[in-house]
Amino acid sequence: MSYFINKFNQKIAYKYFKGKSPGIIFIHGLTSDMEGKKALTIQKYARKKRLSFLRFDCRGHGKSYGDFHNFTIEDWKVDLLDMIDNIAKGPQILIGSSLGGWLMMLAAKSRKSKIAGLIGLAPAADATIYLMNELPKKVKNEIQKKGIAKFKKWNIFLTKKFFQDGRRNLVLKNSFSFNKPIILIHGLEDKDVSPEISQKIMKKTSSNKVQIRYLKNSGHRLSTKNDLKTILNAIDNMLELI
Repeated sequence: MSYFINKFNQKIAYKYFKGKSPGIIFIHGLTSDMEGKKALTIQKYARKKRLSFLRFDCRGHGKSYGDFHNFTIEDWKVDLLDMIDNIAKGPQILIGSSLGGWLMMLAAKSRKSKIAGLIGLAPAADATIYLMNELPKKVKNEIQKKGIAKFKKWNIFLTKKFFQDGRRNLVLKNSFSFNKPIILIHGLEDKDVSPEISQKIMKKTSSNKVQIRYLKNSGHRLSTKNDLKTILNAIDNMLELI
């Protein structure tokens, strides 16, 4: 385990090994971390192919600094940019899981020249919009009045700032200007992020190199043996496309 110290003197935990280019950066989802099955499976693949690989914990997650409710999408975008600018070397394939799919799109807007391609795993682009719509009325009211409320379903505290920052970082409100390959993988049984989000990403993206791979019986986690095979196959295809 290594730690990057950011400009606020806060630790960001990461694991990185050098290899060939393009490298791969895995970006975990909301309330997840870099130790999940997808991250470790992709790491094993990268070692076998001798590609550079980086995984990390956004602040408020895993072994990185702070508590979840003190951070927002803007903070996690900065964490990813810190990894791209200070740890990773050369062009990168970003693989974003769930909320990580939103983060990879934000990073692609900010660091176009450093990103070779994007792979979204049930990408939760603009997630704060539909998350707010799904919250119980009591929780919504509490957020409006007190600025923070507990969301029992996920056992987390959600803040007004979390949703305000989300609105400032929407990627699908206008067209998404990115002309490199994108592969999106989504389970049709996903109850957390609608499979329609992947279609929306495709429609809003300027690139004509966008693919969606729907998995008929898969849910949000995309961690079954078949799901993981599909993810590794997508990386193989991405390497051929770039």
